[in-house]
Amino acid sequence: MGKKIKFSLIYRDMWQSSGKFQPRKDQLVRIAPVFVEMGCFARVETNGGAFEQVNLLAGENPNDSVRAYTKILHEAGIQTHMLDRGLNALRMYPVPDDVRAMMYRVKHAQGVDIPRIFDGLNDIRNIAPSIKWAKEAGMIPQGTLCITTSPVHTLEYYSKLADEEIAAGAEEICLKDMAGIGQPAFLGQLTKIIKEKHPDILLEYHGHSGPGLSMASMLEVAKNGIDILDVAIEPLSWGKVHPDVISVQSMLKNAGFDVPEINMDAYMKARAMTQEFIDEWLGYFINPQNKVMSSLLLGCGLPGGMMGSMMADLGGIRATINNLRKKKGEPELSVDDMLVKLFDEVAYVWPRVGYPPLVTPFSQYTKNIALMNLLTIEQGKGRFVMMDDSMWGMILGKSGRVPGEICQELKDLAAQKGLEFTDADPHTLLPNALDDFRKEMDENGWDYGQDEEELFELAMHPEQYRNYKSGQAKKNFLADLQAAKDAKLGAKVSPEEAAAFKHAKADAIVSPVKGQIFWEFQGDGEAVTATEPFIGKEYKEGDAFCYVQAPWGEFVEVQAALGGKLVEINAKQGSKVNKGDVIAYIEREHEA
Repeated sequence: MGKKIKFSLIYRDMWQSSGKFQPRKDQLVRIAPVFVEMGCFARVETNGGAFEQVNLLAGENPNDSVRAYTKILHEAGIQTHMLDRGLNALRMYPVPDDVRAMMYRVKHAQGVDIPRIFDGLNDIRNIAPSIKWAKEAGMIPQGTLCITTSPVHTLEYYSKLADEEIAAGAEEICLKDMAGIGQPAFLGQLTKIIKEKHPDILLEYHGHSGPGLSMASMLEVAKNGIDILDVAIEPLSWGKVHPDVISVQSMLKNAGFDVPEINMDAYMKARAMTQEFIDEWLGYFINPQNKVMSSLLLGCGLPGGMMGSMMADLGGIRATINNLRKKKGEPELSVDDMLVKLFDEVAYVWPRVGYPPLVTPFSQYTKNIALMNLLTIEQGKGRFVMMDDSMWGMILGKSGRVPGEICQELKDLAAQKGLEFTDADPHTLLPNALDDFRKEMDENGWDYGQDEEELFELAMHPEQYRNYKSGQAKKNFLADLQAAKDAKLGAKVSPEEAAAFKHAKADAIVSPVKGQIFWEFQGDGEAVTATEPFIGKEYKEGDAFCYVQAPWGEFVEVQAALGGKLVEINAKQGSKVNKGDVIAYIEREHEA
């Protein structure tokens, strides 16, 4: 019998790579015993990035879910793991040190064993502190290599990063092939290098199915010493998600590996129950495009979970571009024409912004730069004209070091704009924040919760937690779900129903006060006349979306909720709004 290979069920990522929401606590508690009954999983991914946010958005308490879910698995001897974005922890933008350190204490107390700690730039400075805090909390820190294919992402590059993570205290290493574009032979060689140098370090492989290489990659890493493979189950396996455990087990068993048997009766129960969750409500927020594999993803290297939103982006930009071409007497571009142009532009932009691994949030930034370039090139303005603070932040080093070299054109443009590059350690730029959140909890009379888990939720996801506590999140969610059902189930969808369905998949940006809309504000009491945002523009969580000048003269900032793509604008520059009016809708990007 060959080497023993274990399986980890990535149930959180199955949903994350498919749609917007995660199953509720009652659903997770029902299905967890079935995972145990299947008898083939050494691990289950229970929570992490996007899990907690979307629970709060649905009006649910993620702490209750994690505790109840992990308890059932632990009692059966199954380890649990979570996705951890390093500097960004569980969200899309940086988190202060004291909040990050607290996360590991809370998650360990809740029953989570292993944080999978990754950084979108593979910058060890964003990973090492998390490894330290996880160990101090009693967890098993898993360092991560974000896999991509470029001239700078060599075997030496990744083996050095693995060495650095292990030196920092990582007890395991994950090869995170978030776009599924890692070449099988390369991944096999990398696995062998790490295993030969660090034979006692457990290695896990995580590869999405999107462009179709992941099964070959799984076989190659298995042949070269991998210990655990991340797998999925129907009806969410394949597509932009992960290979199904049945196929993986069959392939490895035939190749002579020692793999666990699958209780097929239990598999069919889990399959049926997952479909029940989809039919009940989760399916109303699943983009059908994410169930389809596409070899086109190989060319651009973008994560599969972005494909659906990217196609929607193309639709809006295509209409604008074709209007411009029509005025110039040029033929219109088809969707396929635009897709090829976008992939080509990503290939142009990616090396010039330093080859950041195309994983959340840097995959979104790179794609957004390419998309905006297509528009500004058509307008005759050239490239790199429409870049927001997030895109520039990646280029300037505010989130960490990009692996490659920033091109001279962007260096010159930064100098013209008075922007400065930095090599500062990103986490040192953030002041601690827990004292302020403790004060807010005390002022509201809110209980800190068991092991201070409620304080942690406020500190990690302040806006979502406040809406959860007020009950507004539940009201919004139920309204969005009903609108989605009405739109999807109607025999003939009216424009109003179509709009309702679009709104159900997006976050409403609501005016906090009565007043007048301004898109920019220079901070000295004066509004700035500016071009209104356009459909398809991207925002990150916490970004300023616009400002409302209240009747008493104060400019109130309106944030872009969880961030994502602008899909509808309901107010113009200078228009009047009442408190509670919807200004716009922003659809959240799928994350890797």
